[in-house]
Amino acid sequence: MRNELQGTLWMLTGLSQEIPNYCCRESPPLSAIIGHSKSSFSMLMAHILGLYRFPQISCFSTSSLLSDRTQFPSFFRTVPSDEFQSRGLAQMVLHFKWTWVGLVASNDDYGFEGLKIMKDEITKGGACVAYTVYIATNQDNKNMPDIVQMIKESTANVIIVFSVDVFLFPLLDEMVNQNVTGKQFVASEGWSVSDILNNFSKILSGTIGFAIQSSNIPGFQEYLNSVNPYNTPGTTWSKMFWEEAFNCSFSQPENQTLNLSKTKKTCTGDENLEHVQNGYNDVSTLRSSYNFYTSVYVTAKALDDLSRCQSLDGALPGAKCSDLTNFGPWQLTHYIKNVRVKLRNGRQVFFHKDGNPPAVYDIINLQPESNGTLKQVKVGSYDTLNSSGEIFSLDTSSVWWATSNAEIPLSVCSQSCPVGFKKVAKKGEPVCCFQCVPCSQGEISNQTDSIDCWKCPWDMWPSGARDRCISKPVEFLSYVEPLGITLAATSVFSSLVPISIFYLFIHYKSTPIVRANNYSVSCILLVSLSFCFLCALAFIGYPQPEKCLLRQAAFGLVFTLCVSCILAKTVIVVFAFMATKPGSSLKKWTTPRVPYMIITICTFVQFLLCVIWLSASPPFPQYNIEAKPGIIVVECNENSQFAFWCMLGYLGFLASVSFTVAFLARRLPDNFNEAKLITFSMLAFLSVWVYFIPASLSAQGMYTVAMEIFAVLTSSWALVVCMFLPKCFIILFRPNMNSRENIMSKSTDTKQL
Repeated sequence: MRNELQGTLWMLTGLSQEIPNYCCRESPPLSAIIGHSKSSFSMLMAHILGLYRFPQISCFSTSSLLSDRTQFPSFFRTVPSDEFQSRGLAQMVLHFKWTWVGLVASNDDYGFEGLKIMKDEITKGGACVAYTVYIATNQDNKNMPDIVQMIKESTANVIIVFSVDVFLFPLLDEMVNQNVTGKQFVASEGWSVSDILNNFSKILSGTIGFAIQSSNIPGFQEYLNSVNPYNTPGTTWSKMFWEEAFNCSFSQPENQTLNLSKTKKTCTGDENLEHVQNGYNDVSTLRSSYNFYTSVYVTAKALDDLSRCQSLDGALPGAKCSDLTNFGPWQLTHYIKNVRVKLRNGRQVFFHKDGNPPAVYDIINLQPESNGTLKQVKVGSYDTLNSSGEIFSLDTSSVWWATSNAEIPLSVCSQSCPVGFKKVAKKGEPVCCFQCVPCSQGEISNQTDSIDCWKCPWDMWPSGARDRCISKPVEFLSYVEPLGITLAATSVFSSLVPISIFYLFIHYKSTPIVRANNYSVSCILLVSLSFCFLCALAFIGYPQPEKCLLRQAAFGLVFTLCVSCILAKTVIVVFAFMATKPGSSLKKWTTPRVPYMIITICTFVQFLLCVIWLSASPPFPQYNIEAKPGIIVVECNENSQFAFWCMLGYLGFLASVSFTVAFLARRLPDNFNEAKLITFSMLAFLSVWVYFIPASLSAQGMYTVAMEIFAVLTSSWALVVCMFLPKCFIILFRPNMNSRENIMSKSTDTKQL
């Protein structure tokens, strides 16, 4: 540091002895200083030079701290700031979807600043850092085995190294010793093009990173080949180079070569450098040299503008152009700030307000060659002035990867979640370490690594993979369903049975068995039973509003009519036998009008209940999405469960009264007494509807409707079988029992008993 300070003051003073605030050089003035290569030294120089607004242009110093114009007002550089490199490396990491990476940096300003910016950018992009390691910049590498062991055991397969080559070598040596393989390196410009990397080709093959942009300097190679030890400034070093390049020696006693050999030929100075291929005249990839060239070019352009008064902000004070043999450093600084040149490679060079040039990097890939060395191949660029607007461009197909399948290596903490799953963070671990959880019922995720699932619309349902919503199937008991067809056919066929019995009764209406059981009421009962069977059809098919409105009311009214007929028959039987007792007042209730009155009153009460229900809370069709997941059940909503159960309860009440009366009258003496038949029919009827209640509550979708239809058909069949099957059997197969003599005989036997 002391030497740099002395050197800076020496350049400002113009004497061999440095004197602060004093300059003895009058003409020509010192125009600008190009340097230093190390950022820490450049800062020291810039602090001093900035006091005098003396222009300083660096070709190597990349520290982002040098962008602070309040501390370094006259500092410029032709190499991009590390801030751009850090952002670019982070963008490249995110481009390859490496979300779990390790960070290694040198223990100096270069490593600290670069890693800080890069870590922030990586975290913003959703990636995570598995570990952060700083390697010593001195010879103390005692903990290197532990560092390499940690790298070896880590699941992060990508290592980003922000360092210069000399500090990285101990780490690479230890990785070779521990046989660490399968790691993908990402290199900063500080070591990406180092020639010594060939010693570690086993672990560095496939490395990708940033490098300072390379370019050609027109005429530079011809100039290098024209160098002669006798016509070049710095004769000492030129003779040493000449002896090394042509394996010869100069005959003078003051020969500068340290390793003289009697077998070497004598150098003449006429040897041709065009016939020699070495690092000296290889100008295919000029990187740092091109920055030097740019610095000199920019300074020359600023001096030219100064001499011509071509200032972007107008002429200098006094409207006089400065003489190149006498101008102040602040004047040249003014022109350097505003300089704008276009180099022969097409690159635009100018300085931003912080003294930084447009950031341009080459993206290089270290690819192995047959001789075991590593070849630096340009596979992309990072250019903030790209005319297409794409700052980051990369030809992925030209990148060579060290993986077994030659594909982009993976570096993730957790495997990617497929569609239909969402990411759930593991407790106490970075966000990149997660577990994949299937989307809940009714939700989907249509992209990988989704952090959330989305609910499908009410009329849609997730596909099997839960990656898209599909329309829910609509379910109702239709006539095309096997169940619907079966129930409809059963209903129609069953309705014909009471009609057939009705026809049979009409044909045998003069017979005692028909006349003894109230022929007119029996006919009404048979017709109502036929309608009971047919009302089941109202429950099949798409639930239209009109169908929903009337089907339960029709069912209630028809069944109430049916049960009222049975109640009327039962009451008439009881009244008829009780009226035969002397002094009975029930004779007036044995007239033919009584059963019709009972039927009318009982049916009217049910009719009144249905009218109130349909007026106050009419049923309506609805889409039920909760009954069966993934299916829209189209059903009729009764709207008022209370009204529905009142209707059904009243029907049960009538059936219970009929059952009770019939049970009490079962022993009345009459050969054709229907009390026993009514008892069995009402018992079966009530049993069916009692079992229907829990069955309907446990069924879902169209099966709830099917259960009610089944109850309607079963209860109707119970009445048909119990009430009319014995009579039909006697009429058709026991005609001898269908006679007045048989009735009278039975009556006589009863009286004798």
